[in-house]
Amino acid sequence: MTTSTTVLGLLPMAIGLGEGSELRSPMALTVIGGLVTSTMLTLLIIPAVYSLVDRGE
Repeated sequence: MTTSTTVLGLLPMAIGLGEGSELRSPMALTVIGGLVTSTMLTLLIIPAVYSLVDRGE
């Protein structure tokens, strides 16, 4: 939930609305990409790998 609110809050900056947006837009895109990647890693990939490793015992 925190990730979604942060991503939604950064969308206007990523789209490039406002003055000086050419400097802030790449940073917003990087933060959004990092948040989405880390969330997917934490919620999907790590538990899947753990369940595969845990079955081997």
